Amino acid sequence: MSEVHALAVEVAAAVTRAVRPLLGTPAARRPAGWAPGGDATLGIDEAAEAEVERVLAAAGDIAVYSEDRGFVAFGRPRATLVIDPVDGTRPAAAGLEAACVSVAVVPPREDATLGEVEFGVVQELRSATCFTAARGGGVRVVTATGEAVPIRPSATTDLASMYWAGGVRGRPCVPVAIVLERLIDDGAMHGGYFDLGSAAFDLTRIVTGQLDAYVDVGRRIVDELPATEAAFLRVGMGSICTNFPYDVAAAALIVEEAGGVVTHADGRSLAGHPAIGSGRDEGLAVLGAASEALHRAILAEVDRGMIRLAAADLRD
Repeated sequence: MSEVHALAVEVAAAVTRAVRPLLGTPAARRPAGWAPGGDATLGIDEAAEAEVERVLAAAGDIAVYSEDRGFVAFGRPRATLVIDPVDGTRPAAAGLEAACVSVAVVPPREDATLGEVEFGVVQELRSATCFTAARGGGVRVVTATGEAVPIRPSATTDLASMYWAGGVRGRPCVPVAIVLERLIDDGAMHGGYFDLGSAAFDLTRIVTGQLDAYVDVGRRIVDELPATEAAFLRVGMGSICTNFPYDVAAAALIVEEAGGVVTHADGRSLAGHPAIGSGRDEGLAVLGAASEALHRAILAEVDRGMIRLAAADLRD
């Protein structure tokens, strides 16, 4: 493991130690403002961001892009760490397990892309289970006590037996439900899906085999059907709420190195998408699956859902 990769692991571990005592406490839920992408910032986010700054300022010669602080350089950067200090702020504030710190390593340029992510770390804040992956080097998952966790993506290809998670926070529920209607109604256990509040947590469940897929269609809806934008802005309180690179940069690499597939929600590669930023141009919708076959089946159903939505009458 290179020095910079080791620093990414150190940052994730330090954040985990710093915020674990806050999980589920009133201090974690204290409102602290709004992130540039439209997400609410709570007290637990502030504590995590402060720990990131402490560790990286001491390390020196590194840059960081984080959800709340944006781009900051310490000395002459050897690399940039793309960090979401608390991916899953709501689960963390509620004391639930679906919250992580996510760190991805990219070249020290503000125009770096997701295809240039060379190393990723996702560490669960409650359990401290840690997922790491190096591009071309596979995946390692260990518990807080160092016990290896099996890497076992599922072989499911049938949508009717699929266990999957989606992201709907800040997205208007009716357009999203129209697109995902058949996936929801016909899924495992006769309908339904998981919304766990963290893209990084959801995607890493594909690696463990607990979930078969992660489906987020919000930004695809806005991009392809601009008439829906007003509804997104209303629900997002003036912002188009979506995933941003810091949500998925590390987890996408981890899934891919485990043999899974992660793309934009229309099937395009993530490789050319910016790794840094949280403005309108950097938001993205994501489709992750345990295999190419399952990814194709989900994408075909999402495509049919987009046709249904285009034909729907969404007037209030």
